[in-house]
Amino acid sequence: MNHKKRIVVLTGAGVSAESGIKTFRDADGLWEGHNIQDVATPEGFFRNPELVLDFYNQRRKQLLSVKPNKAHHLLVSLEKKYEVSIITQNVDDLHERAGSTKVVHLHGELRKVRSTKYEDLIYDWDDDLVLGDSCKQNTQLRPHIVWFGEAVPNLEIADKITQTADILIIIGTSMQVYPAANLIYSAKTGTPIYLIDPKPKVTESHFKNLTVITETATIGMEKVIEILRQAQDDS
Repeated sequence: MNHKKRIVVLTGAGVSAESGIKTFRDADGLWEGHNIQDVATPEGFFRNPELVLDFYNQRRKQLLSVKPNKAHHLLVSLEKKYEVSIITQNVDDLHERAGSTKVVHLHGELRKVRSTKYEDLIYDWDDDLVLGDSCKQNTQLRPHIVWFGEAVPNLEIADKITQTADILIIIGTSMQVYPAANLIYSAKTGTPIYLIDPKPKVTESHFKNLTVITETATIGMEKVIEILRQAQDDS
């Protein structure tokens, strides 16, 4: 019996855009009208924790009001024929809600909070988080988000998963945010790479075996699935 080929998918804000979640950082460098330094750094939280907590409370409410889109569901459909792992820079849970079974979050999760002092004390959380909400060790809780300047705890896991890829698909991420952008280099030499992005910053001259699909997430995924189907038919 043939083993299923392994597909590793790297996703960013573009895959959630069609669900109505604004892409992280618009062209003006702001996130939902806020300066990144104020809402996505430890210093910003230290300076004005109420602002930061309120910001993520609004993001959480927004997330709970939207649904996975067709691109998320197309990724789930790949699991019928392939071993699929998703590594996402997104803090939403739309991959999981669509039904993807293996998802690694690089930048944290919006529907979780953690202790400001004990990083392994993590809780599921769908309500507003306010000053005074504390972990079982009585320290203030914070959003379970990897802010700028903080270590990316799942990076090593993501690196190991990417090394196992027979096929690499990149959707809705400019591959400009480090250290996540380095993951493309973790794939074995010769691995076919499909990059789906309406405004790609990487071209086919940058990597061997790279196919750039200049489309939104859903249309791009439909095209990749068709390419994979034809490849299977030819083999």
